[in-house]
Formats: sequence, structure tokens, C-alpha cells
Amino acid sequence: MSGGGGAGSGPGAGPRLYDDLSDWWPLLSDPSDYAGPAATFRRILSGGGERPLERVLELGSGGGNNAAHLKAHFRMALVDRSEGMLAVSKRLNPECEHILGDMRTVRVGRTFDAVFVHDAASYLAEEGDLRLAAETAFVHCRSGGVALFCPDYVRETFRPATTHGGRDGADGRGLRYIEWTWDPDPADTTYVTDFAYLLRGPHGTVRVEPDRHVLGLLRREDWLSALREAGFVASAVAFDHAGTAGEGAEGFVGVKR
Repeated sequence: MSGGGGAGSGPGAGPRLYDDLSDWWPLLSDPSDYAGPAATFRRILSGGGERPLERVLELGSGGGNNAAHLKAHFRMALVDRSEGMLAVSKRLNPECEHILGDMRTVRVGRTFDAVFVHDAASYLAEEGDLRLAAETAFVHCRSGGVALFCPDYVRETFRPATTHGGRDGADGRGLRYIEWTWDPDPADTTYVTDFAYLLRGPHGTVRVEPDRHVLGLLRREDWLSALREAGFVASAVAFDHAGTAGEGAEGFVGVKR
């Protein structure tokens, strides 16, 4: 997982961070870490479509850290399949609409000026899932609207990485983690991020919890083809992505004409 907007829980078996450990999310990832990335995403979204942006739908919104910045500029509706992560986001973004749903199948029943998927896009581990998510974005885009998908990696840019972090909370709790990103099988379409969390309770007791995230590693052309098949005019855009190895990352823009 990168430092992008709340990783959200994407398709597939839910990692513990979005399930029984979701209440610890704010100690792993703070909204202040997202000011720079959110400004980049706002610029890409605002420049990508053919109409002014007012309403934005975020799929896989997670703990709401991107929305904490974007809500000052857009009316945000936030979709995630994890009830725990939605609860975290509701505390941070009470003025935003929150919707329980899977990015592959959710139908909100209205359209938006833009659809945004940050690093929750990394959980699209198969081409079929990617096509379903692209269709969801297309259905929810107005004519002239824009969709932006920002996976941590594509196959062409993947690099193994090890990072660490965490912080202390005002309630006496604390979290520290090691994050190990690697690719067990370069021949398939997934890679793995293994976490080890050190969780300190308010009375000083520390426990260790493991958590494995299986993530998608699709090719650049797979992303572009899925957006085109959904009906978008598709292109790739480079941007700086905190938390990933290498010099940057790629996002995928679709314009609905």
C-alpha cells in the first residue's frame, strides 16, 4: 500500500487492516500525508474532463484521507466495501456521503462529473475485475466527465520495497509497522505486501499482528484497454506517488465523450 488516499478495501479477500484492525488505520495513515497527492489528483481530474467538476465519486475511499482534502473543492460521495473503514472516514469527513459497496458492482443511481480511484485500484488483481471497475466508473460518469485510476504499480514499473512508519494517538495507543512489498511469481498478475504491526494499547501492552495484502500487477495496456472497452477515451499520466519504489507512478485517465 502506498501513501495514497485511504487504500480502501478493493475486490478480493479483505486484508485485516480493513476488517478487524480498521480502527487502527488513523495511526498508520494520517490525512496530513495526503495533501500533496490530493493536490495532484485534483489537478489531473480538473484538467482531464470536458466540464467543470462539482460532484466527485470516490471508489475504494478507505479511511477518507484523500477526501479530507478534496472535499474543500468538490462534493464528494465515498464508496468502500469495508464498514470499518467507512466508520473511520465518517469521523473524519462527516459532511461527505458514505456508501457501502464494491467498486466492481456498486450502482449509486446517479452520475458525477468525475470518478476517482486511488490505491484501492491496486486491489484489482485480475483483468475481469479491472473491466468491471472500469464499467462502474463509466456508468457513473456524466457525458464529458472524467475517471482517474491510480494503482501503486503496473507490471512495467514494479520494484520491490520495504518501508516502515506509524504514530502515536491521543488515547495512549500507538502503532508501528514494517511494510514489505515483493512479487512471489513474476509470471502472474499479482504481487504481495506483507505488514507486521506493533500495536500498543492504552495501558502499554504491545502485541504483534501480521497482515497480507494481495495486489494486482497488470500491464499498462491492460488498464488502457479496460477503459477503452468500457467506453472511455483513455490515456496514461505520470505522477509522483509517495510510498512506491522508483521514480513515480502511472495513473489512467478516461474521458466519457
